[in-house]
Order: sequence, then structure tokens, then C-alpha cells
Amino acid sequence: MTSPTPTPVPVRHRSIGGTALLVATFVVLMIAVNAVASALASPLVALVVGPALGVLVLSLYALIVGRLEKRPVGEVARPRTRLLVAGALGGLALAGATVGIIALLGGYRITGWGTLSGALTVVGMMCAVAVAEEVLFRGVVLRLLQRALGTWIALAGSAVLFGLIHLLNPGASLWGAFSIAVEAGLMLGAAFVATGSLWLPIGLHLGWNVALVAVFGTVTSGSDAAGALVTAVTQGPVWLTGGAFGPEASLIAIVACSIVTIALLVWAHRNGRIVPRPRRDDRVAAALS
Repeated sequence: MTSPTPTPVPVRHRSIGGTALLVATFVVLMIAVNAVASALASPLVALVVGPALGVLVLSLYALIVGRLEKRPVGEVARPRTRLLVAGALGGLALAGATVGIIALLGGYRITGWGTLSGALTVVGMMCAVAVAEEVLFRGVVLRLLQRALGTWIALAGSAVLFGLIHLLNPGASLWGAFSIAVEAGLMLGAAFVATGSLWLPIGLHLGWNVALVAVFGTVTSGSDAAGALVTAVTQGPVWLTGGAFGPEASLIAIVACSIVTIALLVWAHRNGRIVPRPRRDDRVAAALS
């Protein structure tokens, strides 16, 4: 027996200011957290500061959303260890499969050993980055769009925004932004929709980034690997390797992540978690209320 389809909660006119404040707050917070994380240079500092920044962002999200929306903030109310661990392991496995296929096709080759300290530094950094980006793009943007416009428009809109923000990265290109929107924006959004929780997308995001950067030593979203267990090179056509943007712009990554996205959306549909688009008369009534 499936759960009833969620009823979208209308966005009332008087909440527009609060919504704008919420979005602006977490845009600024994401930029600040990513800047601090990128400056972490030692494994000890990174493994302390990175997770601490993640906890801070989650705590601020629970506090601000709870006060603005006057509701229990279920998406981060308590740590859901199984979802977080499952996401992290899934992200590691997905990235491993992607790089493995690229390697089998001649596009990736290990050239030597890296450093454990560099890899651990990346792990700490990514704890902060994954949380900050998921809170903004899934906890704020996707959730609010879904409430106002339904799941399908919300998924598309939040994915496009997630792709566009990556145009600011080194080595960025329109193809790279499109790839990120499809493979990561849609997959991470589907993970949030399927569970109603930020823990699964945070885990997926963290596992994927740690694998590509800290384990396989590849360029990620246009940024060179800061530290990894191995040194490696990618070579071959852009469709295979992703070129200057890294494996995230590879067709292999797009296909692999799209399969996961479809599976998550099927799960969401079966559990009645797809929010329909509000009818026009519902939106008018909400605006007049």
C-alpha cells in the first residue's frame, strides 16, 4: 500500500520576505564555508574544521527554518546515520565505477603514489563543502520550489541553478555546467525527494567528491586535485574523460548518475513523495489569503 501523495504547501504572500532572507543567508554562508574549506592546508585542521563547519551549517539551517516556518525541521532533525553512510558508500561506488569504466576505455591512468595527508585534508574540506551546497540547493532551493511548483519543476530548476554555479569554477564550460546539472543536480535532488531528508544527498555528494579527488586524483568540476592517494592522468576524447572539467563532464558519469536518478525517482513515486504542481485556483487563493 503506497502512502498518499503529498499535498503542496502554498507559499503565502507574507512569507516572501522570509523566503528571500532564507535564500540570501545560505548563499552567503555557502560562499563563506567553501572559501574557508579551500584554505584548509593540513589534515588535522581540515578533519576538525571541515566537519565542524558542516555541523554549524546544519544547526543554522534547523534554527532559521524552524523559526521562519514555525515547524519541526524534519529534514535535519536528527542524524540519520544509515542514510548518510549509505549515501557516502554509494557516492564512492558510483565514482569508482565511473573512473573504472573510463580507465578500461583508456582514458585514465595512475602514474604514481600521492600522499595520505593530502587525501585526508580533502576529506575534511569536502565535509564542509558537501553540507553547505546540499543545504542551499536541496534544503532551501529545491524544497521551496517543490512547495510552490511541484516536484518536477523544482528538480529541473534546482538542477539548472546547481549547474550554473559551477560556471564559476576553473576550467568551466557550458558542457561542464550541463553535465553537473544532469548528473549531480538531478541525482542529489532525487535523493532529497525520495527521502525527505538531507542526509542521503549529503552522503552521496561527499562520497562522490572524496572518491574523485582524494582517491583517484582527478580534476573535479574544473579544479585540480588538491591531494590524493595516487597521482593520475586522463587522456582521450572529451566525451570520455570530461577534458579540463574532469570526469564529471564525461558521458560515462552522466549515464551512471542518470541511472541512479531514475531509481531514486521510482522509489519516490512508489512511496508517494512526488508533489504535484498546485492548481491555478489554489495559487490564486494562496496569494489572496
